[in-house]
Amino acid sequence: MAETQVVGRRKEVVGEVVSNRMQKTIVVQVIRRKAHPLYIRVVSKAKKFYAHDEKNQAHVGDIVRLEETRPLSKLKRWRLKEVVRKAALVPEVAVDLEK
Repeated sequence: MAETQVVGRRKEVVGEVVSNRMQKTIVVQVIRRKAHPLYIRVVSKAKKFYAHDEKNQAHVGDIVRLEETRPLSKLKRWRLKEVVRKAALVPEVAVDLEK
């Protein structure tokens, strides 16, 4: 899930949106998986990035691609490039509470 590409000088990462409660800002968790040098087991490292979402188009659960940019605020150093995959909506289930 976490692929890193360098386009020119700007890095790109792919991750899952974990929060979109702020205006024009999303929090994206990127999970990097790598083989441990000694034990050869796959180790996961997770990191959260704050990214600028100008149109508020990303929602929780979406897979998005971020691009590195100049500092936009205290924490924001990334911007939303594209939404790779939208989150599947979970259908609501009617529950009968009168039993």
